[in-house]
Amino acid sequence: MQSYDVVIIGAGAAGMMCAVEAAKRGRSVLILDHAAAPGEKIRISGGGRCNFTNIHASPKNFLSGNPHFCISALSRYTQRDFIALVERHRIAYHEKTLGQLFCDGSARQIIDMLVSEMQDKGAELVLSTSVEDVRKTVEGFVLTLSTGTISCQSLVVACGGKSIPKMGATGFGYELAERFGLAIVETRPALVPLTFDANTLERLAPLAGNAVDAEVACGKTQFSEAMLFTHRGVSGPSILQISSYWREGDEIRIAMLPGVDVADLIRSAKRGNGRQAVQTVLANHLPKRLAQSIAERTGIDGNLADLADAQIKTIAAAVNDWRVKPAGSEGYRTAEVTLGGVDTNGLDQKTMQAKSVPGLFFIGEVVDVTGWLGGYNFQWAWSSGWVAGQAA
Repeated sequence: MQSYDVVIIGAGAAGMMCAVEAAKRGRSVLILDHAAAPGEKIRISGGGRCNFTNIHASPKNFLSGNPHFCISALSRYTQRDFIALVERHRIAYHEKTLGQLFCDGSARQIIDMLVSEMQDKGAELVLSTSVEDVRKTVEGFVLTLSTGTISCQSLVVACGGKSIPKMGATGFGYELAERFGLAIVETRPALVPLTFDANTLERLAPLAGNAVDAEVACGKTQFSEAMLFTHRGVSGPSILQISSYWREGDEIRIAMLPGVDVADLIRSAKRGNGRQAVQTVLANHLPKRLAQSIAERTGIDGNLADLADAQIKTIAAAVNDWRVKPAGSEGYRTAEVTLGGVDTNGLDQKTMQAKSVPGLFFIGEVVDVTGWLGGYNFQWAWSSGWVAGQAA
């Protein structure tokens, strides 16, 4: 039976970073994945260009049952450290918006960089291999694979969450954690489009494909980015962001002309030309079909000159205080990440090691640390993988 110092389950962002760092320390490292290629989520991320980090990444950009847990890893391996690695490999990149960094070329460059780093440091990559059983021993762990049996001193679980199952995502990491007595914070799809009920969809069907810059809020949390109407509901960056905070039964509030006093806008237009229709005024600032939908939804039409101030306020609220209860989300099928995961109370924040199981580590998306949209989840992968690589 072949033995290694470190075995890593999952050749994604966190797993490959951990493999590089553990191998740097002279540890014999094997990294496994059931997929036929490493870094599949990296490959499809950022429209194929990989939003590999965010220059503004900080603990405030992450959700967790313990919001302080991520501080240590994020401070020990920062976005600046990963940017330096990218630059050493001469990968050209650019800032798109809000601190989001993308490859100029292809996401494949990030995968190739990590694979090259693993090869240079001597880590062994084995693909198309599944883990069928894991057993704890006095010396470490014994793994039964689809290809045979191996053993290791340290076992790192980096197999991600449930999001995008067509890429091979499963709940294996959570099952393994529970088998070793670790608690799991309830998981749910995050960074995911929201869906509406049939009645709302019927009313909004003509809007599919229309986009606006919106401010979307749920409770005390709000995001200001683009919003897209879809055939199922709403999507776009602002919706994906708020989906991590939304729960079934919650109402979301949407401002489609944030920062604009719509009532004053209409009153000014009324003074200038009272013969205009309200939807004509709105169409100067919003997509035409959306302006028409708002007029229909409020039941207010006719000339501006005929509008009472109460009607103007009703229209303004329909534009900048639209309140709607989503029926649900599109689920793990389109979710970018999984919210929840291995309870951080059971992990050492400085090493990612399970407190109750020496030698067992959990990193990346499988842990109850979830970032905002915009490169934050990749930064968590790099940071958590790096710290585990110093200890495994």
